Amino acid sequence: MNTYGLIGKNIAYSFSRNYFGNKFESENISAVYKNFDLDKIVEFPDLISENPEIKGLNVTIPYKETIIPFLDQLDPIAKKIGAVNTIKIEDSGKLTGYNTDYFGFLESLKPHLKKQHTHALILGKGGASKAIAYGLKELKIKFKFVSRSPLAEDLSYTELNKSHFDTYKLIINCTPLGTHPKTGEFPPIPTVHFTSEHLLFDLIYNPSITKLMKLALHNAAKVLNGQKMLELQAEKAWEIWNK
Repeated sequence: MNTYGLIGKNIAYSFSRNYFGNKFESENISAVYKNFDLDKIVEFPDLISENPEIKGLNVTIPYKETIIPFLDQLDPIAKKIGAVNTIKIEDSGKLTGYNTDYFGFLESLKPHLKKQHTHALILGKGGASKAIAYGLKELKIKFKFVSRSPLAEDLSYTELNKSHFDTYKLIINCTPLGTHPKTGEFPPIPTVHFTSEHLLFDLIYNPSITKLMKLALHNAAKVLNGQKMLELQAEKAWEIWNK
């Protein structure tokens, strides 16, 4: 039976397994979707060689960037982004890396954009943030990364103030802070400066309303979670696996 799955670390909570399991059942698709929890990315080649029934994989934290050297080729967009969240195993056995995160992000964000959302802050610099940056470039939205270890062109969490919030009215959380079970956590930004002009897009989906979202809502900001983005990127991955 054709097998699809997710590689990552500590992924028992996986959105993907539930989503595809329900999809296969409701659409009467003869396939299974499994979690493949890898302690280290160097375990990946053995996973592939020992499971020839695998036809496609999703990739999540912390392997969206470190998976790349193990692939035979990259789709042009994944190459530009520098991160992979979808792998297609070709009939030849070659492994091709794609990025569908940027598509899910763009399509879930676009209906909520207003004229004031010309500048964005991206919280975090992991693999997901690279897809977000690519999507913002497509929308011609200027952005800055916010990081605990900022490069010269980035911002640090400690320097954020009201003037930044006055300029950057779209804020995207790409960190895992606030994910179940550690729901009390949130990125250390000055949430008091959120206003009704702001849109917060928190890529977390569990819980559906994070601590950061609650703090933004308290100041009348609009908020989105990552559920729709995940659904859209999953459907795009399924399309890639079947083309």
